[in-house]
Amino acid sequence: MYRRRRRAYFVLMGVCLVLFVSAWAFVRLWSMPAAIAMCVVAMVIPPVAAMVGNRKGPEDRWWDEPGGREEQQPQPPPGDTRPRKGGGATGDPESDAWWDELDGRKRRG
Repeated sequence: MYRRRRRAYFVLMGVCLVLFVSAWAFVRLWSMPAAIAMCVVAMVIPPVAAMVGNRKGPEDRWWDEPGGREEQQPQPPPGDTRPRKGGGATGDPESDAWWDELDGRKRRG
């Protein structure tokens, strides 16, 4: 899948380059509005090529990649009383458990 996206990216960028070069090398001698129109079309291609090249397909398993949240942030020790990102404990045990789960402090299971 990566190979297909990379090929599509380079094809689109090649078309963009051909449009720019041909517009100002010889199309401008024939028709200036056509050369400008070719440049406008070529101007739109690089963002589209970036989206095509970075698109994830349905068979890409990006959620299984290493480097997830659990590996990036160290887990606090049990009984940790440091304040959370959004402030301290709420005082409601159910709410605290919910926030702990979201912060990755406790695992379900």
